[in-house]
Amino acid sequence: MDLKELVLLMFTAIVVENIIFLKFLGVCPFLGVSDKPSNALGMGLAVTFVMTLSSAVTWLVYTYILVPSGLEFLTTLAFILVIAVLVQLIEMFLKKFVPALYQALGIYLPLITTNCAVLGAALLNIQNGYNLIQSICFGFSSALGFTLAILIFAGVRERLKFTDPPKAFRGLPLALVSAGIIVLAFTGFSGINLG
Repeated sequence: MDLKELVLLMFTAIVVENIIFLKFLGVCPFLGVSDKPSNALGMGLAVTFVMTLSSAVTWLVYTYILVPSGLEFLTTLAFILVIAVLVQLIEMFLKKFVPALYQALGIYLPLITTNCAVLGAALLNIQNGYNLIQSICFGFSSALGFTLAILIFAGVRERLKFTDPPKAFRGLPLALVSAGIIVLAFTGFSGINLG
């Protein structure tokens, strides 16, 4: 795979097949941490770190441990363990060096362990037969797509605070309608043929 194909893979993962808008993975933090752009950015950076690193480590675990041992049926369990360890490392790092972000992320930081976007990216790397470099690029780009989606939604939610919608639409209903409109806009990219 040459550089052009890697760039196309990354563009596809960020925009065309966005992990939140088109694969519907990671919706929980998308709705839960998008109340402020600063929190959304913090979550996006944390997910980017974990998803990129987990893509590399899970590929190595699958290729050099699970396949030679004939233990491919343990793929999902092994990947969950790898992701849990990485989340614990980033949680300890943030608690020690960025306590404000650690407090802002609150309960959502440990929930990265169960963020299906992280596990989904690792499993898609194996399912699509990517090599190590492609896996890292796909994981990083999917995380950038996650960050882009959550930042856009946080910006929309900030603007919605200054509106006066009907009482029935206040809060979650208006947020869900807004998310649906953003998803519709992103589905316009799904018709792009990059091949």
